[in-house]
Amino acid sequence: MNPEEAEMEDSDGEDLIETPELPLEIIVYILSFLHASDRKEASLVCRTWYDASQDLRFQKNVTFCFPASASSLELVRGLGRRSRCSLIISQLDGFSISRSLLLEVGLSLGSKVDSLALPGSSITEASLLALLPRLTSLRRLDLRGLDSLFMSGAFLSRQEHRQQVRSALCGLEDLDLSGLRYLSDLTFNRLTGCTPSLRRLSLAGCHIAFEFDPYRGCPVGAVQDSSALLSLRNLRKLLTDQKSTLVALDLSRTSITPESLRSVAQVPGLVLKELHLQGCKELTDYSVEVLVKHQPGLLKLDISGCTELSSRSVEAIAQGLKHLVDLSLSRDWRITEKGLAELLSLPSLRTLDLSECLHINGTEIVKGLKGSGRAKLEVLNVRSCSYIRDLAVFSLTQLLGDSLRELDLTSCDNVTDLSVRAVATYLQKLVVLRLGWCKEVTDWGLLGMVQTAKCELDEDAVDKGPTFTRTFGNMGFFKPPRMPFEERPKLVTQNDLEQFKQQSGASLLALNRLQELDLSACCKLTDSSITQVVRYPALHRLSLSMLPDITDASLASVALHCRSLTSLALSHCPGISDRGVARAAPYLHRLQHLYLSCCPNISDRSLFLLLEHCKRLRTLDISRCKNISSTTVELLQSQLPFLENIQSRFIGGADLLPAL
Repeated sequence: MNPEEAEMEDSDGEDLIETPELPLEIIVYILSFLHASDRKEASLVCRTWYDASQDLRFQKNVTFCFPASASSLELVRGLGRRSRCSLIISQLDGFSISRSLLLEVGLSLGSKVDSLALPGSSITEASLLALLPRLTSLRRLDLRGLDSLFMSGAFLSRQEHRQQVRSALCGLEDLDLSGLRYLSDLTFNRLTGCTPSLRRLSLAGCHIAFEFDPYRGCPVGAVQDSSALLSLRNLRKLLTDQKSTLVALDLSRTSITPESLRSVAQVPGLVLKELHLQGCKELTDYSVEVLVKHQPGLLKLDISGCTELSSRSVEAIAQGLKHLVDLSLSRDWRITEKGLAELLSLPSLRTLDLSECLHINGTEIVKGLKGSGRAKLEVLNVRSCSYIRDLAVFSLTQLLGDSLRELDLTSCDNVTDLSVRAVATYLQKLVVLRLGWCKEVTDWGLLGMVQTAKCELDEDAVDKGPTFTRTFGNMGFFKPPRMPFEERPKLVTQNDLEQFKQQSGASLLALNRLQELDLSACCKLTDSSITQVVRYPALHRLSLSMLPDITDASLASVALHCRSLTSLALSHCPGISDRGVARAAPYLHRLQHLYLSCCPNISDRSLFLLLEHCKRLRTLDISRCKNISSTTVELLQSQLPFLENIQSRFIGGADLLPAL
């Protein structure tokens, strides 16, 4: 048994010392320093602590998520004691259980509901129209993907229904209509006519006709209020009518053209603060230049996946959006370093996403951050920027040490242990760190130590250059030289670990504020670093997938030292077995998402352990675990009340060949 575990068991047997009862106000003050998940655990101490956790200051952004089921009825009745709440109700349909649940929401909660979302549902118009008039304090309504409401075209067609809904939704500020295939001018006008105070509108993925009406064979705008599609003319009408309140618009994944974007940007009196145009592949540099000219007050701009954009757009943004806070350029493949120095000189910029911008190497970013009045970035994403090297990372960490909270270096192939040591030394306020697929990162980097000697290679493993072999008759083939990422680093010995414990230099252990860590596919990592470094009490999400050399020792250590974990990924880790799960499960009471696919040593025993200790599981992936039976999976589904998604393909040694 681990000495730390033994010490913990000994402490459980000590006599409890009775302490005087604290005033409720003091307990509330103490809880104000805790994360929501920690506060939830603290509320289980006693009745007084529970009452303190229900203080109004902790209830402002609490959202309750539950499926449509008979057991949810009692939950809704219990929420009636709260002053305000936000709801996400999934899997609603037209059957009696869903109708009863929506009716109970209206009766028990009514004016107490701030936000309502209905993902993955297929409800009837009558069910929603019976609920909406009761939600008189609703501020956010999410109808994403609810095609069943708009398919007939009769939604809110009756005047009395529109009057009832308008009286309830007159204060609605956020309306999400993303992904609606059957949204038309008529239904759009009826619904938005009931929401006169909109501040945020999302039409991402909707079928909007910007130039031509394919159903009538004429330009958009020639026919009034189409019953078949949503037109640009109608969208402009809404923007004109609600220009005094509307500040955020999402037109991502639509076929908006440069001329259409110009038409939207030039609506008289419209002052947007946020604009999302993700995946709008027809946009050009000209359209971005027009946009920044007519909407200079933009604070957040998402033009990721707009593959026709180049560095000319970056220069236009840097010159025209002087108050920009959040910018996403992800997957804009034509963007180069040009213009980034000027962009990073914007003092208001806090978030920059350059993921999959393949020509970025960080030189101009560093140059921009060295100037006066530079950006104080809090979030930087350079995922899959393969030209990013240690020198750039080292410079960035020094320049952003006081501000950066989230750093994504996933798939930066040239990042090595030097970058990891720089991150641990200068970015000690980091909350999110992603190093997935950085194959040059080793135990030495995580431990903050310098590898003094190379590993001794076998004589056969020494690279002697290409070798000539004779196979397939007289055909000759050259054996390719070993690639750098295939070379194994010197193994960390026990003496090295003792030196690590005594050193004063920074290891990854210095990042004691981490809430998310991704080390997936860093294939040179072993138990030596994971057991010594991954010890973060506030860590919520951890990915150790595709680490072939970690064993049950790593899993047990992580569970013991990271008890706040809600998500743990261990897929493709052959060294993880039932024994590791048995040692870890008792400490993972908060776990909600667990990924164990392709772990051949996981069996039914692990599922029984999860059933006993991890009652809050919502997602479980056990695909291709050959020692798990479908009977145990069915038992797990019936016994865990919150389990929504379980991936169990090809379990029990099922043959993969028919599927291929």
